[in-house]
Amino acid sequence: MDALRAAGHQPTEAARGDEGLEQALSGNFDLVLLDMVLPGNTGWEILRVLRAARPELPIIVLTACGAEDQRVDGLKLGADDYVVKPFSLRELLARVDAVLRRTPARSPGPVSVVFEGGAIDMLARTVSLENGNAVELSEKEAEVLVFLAARAGQTVSREQLLAGVWGLSPQGLNTRTVDMHITRLREKLGDDASRSRVLKTVWGRGYQFQATHEPLP
Repeated sequence: MDALRAAGHQPTEAARGDEGLEQALSGNFDLVLLDMVLPGNTGWEILRVLRAARPELPIIVLTACGAEDQRVDGLKLGADDYVVKPFSLRELLARVDAVLRRTPARSPGPVSVVFEGGAIDMLARTVSLENGNAVELSEKEAEVLVFLAARAGQTVSREQLLAGVWGLSPQGLNTRTVDMHITRLREKLGDDASRSRVLKTVWGRGYQFQATHEPLP
């Protein structure tokens, strides 16, 4: 930690895997150094959840196992780099800098989004509809929209939403939370599930946010 600070970084540390996962999902970080042996959650599970929920977040795996199969598995799961213990601080800092250099600047998500029939002000948490009505969003509804709108046109699974918005590991979790929030959002957006203009259901896979850059009339 001291070496990272001395190199100009501002590290945050978690001793348990579940605590680290919660921080990584809710905080605004440039990179994650992930030890594969942690109490609370295995490094493999954390890597799966983080990569699903935060596909733009760089992750460097730290492990005592240098077997080729494990390195390949880690890279296939989405690790950006793989550092085998024991390693020098000089090597670790060089790898951190290299990953950060090749990672594009990340956006916290759109502030406002136009869709067919209205517009969303993410900061004010309001929806303005073409008919003049304005609807307020709850904090969690706004977070769901920010998460989906930042990935407009992409299919986002329920598991990604649970991990990215609620900070929950989706493994073995049976909940209708995501579906209920999508239903309420459709009502507030004036959206029709059968012929959706805004929140499209991709059956068996998840949801897509249908944004448009056309100006409102």
